[in-house]
Amino acid sequence: MTRWFLPAEPDLLGLLDRQCDITVGGLDAFADWASGSVADEAVVRAAEHDADDARRGLLRALREAFTTPIDAEDLFALSESLDAVMNGAKNLVRESEVIGVPPDGFIAAMASELASGARHARLAFAALVDDHDGATAAADAATKSVRRVEHIYRDAMSKLLDLDELREVMGSRELYRRCSRMGDDLERVADRVWYAVVKSG
Repeated sequence: MTRWFLPAEPDLLGLLDRQCDITVGGLDAFADWASGSVADEAVVRAAEHDADDARRGLLRALREAFTTPIDAEDLFALSESLDAVMNGAKNLVRESEVIGVPPDGFIAAMASELASGARHARLAFAALVDDHDGATAAADAATKSVRRVEHIYRDAMSKLLDLDELREVMGSRELYRRCSRMGDDLERVADRVWYAVVKSG
């Protein structure tokens, strides 16, 4: 008698959760760094590398999966945007070091909101299959964190007009813009959660 076996199915949402957990830890370290903990710079860099490894693991599993708990395109897009957020944190830390402009209170406030938004994204991922209302509520909470980043960003940019030192103005403006772009990437995560839920009915 011929027997047919389906291949073992990887835990794709678990792998996405793993990437998100690393990102949350990395952004918490990013927020601590922005608040003055210089030692957390190394933690941010390590988290970015670990998140890249987790993403590669998810993509390998996604390529081999027979079925997926949500649309494969959504899994890919969620992972991609999450990766962009973590890359943004690492790049901002590096840029700050290169240009010799340390994080200020505005960057610390934006970093705190970004870390909060990532934690909401983690809750959204955990609810994607079994609790659509919970997933979208968490996505909305992440979006609210992004909106607060935007408010802080606008306030920070307006305060640059009070500075006379060109180097400080240019450097701070670049770091503020990087925070804003991280917010844009995080908002794409939240929007994709909504899209995934809408598609699933």
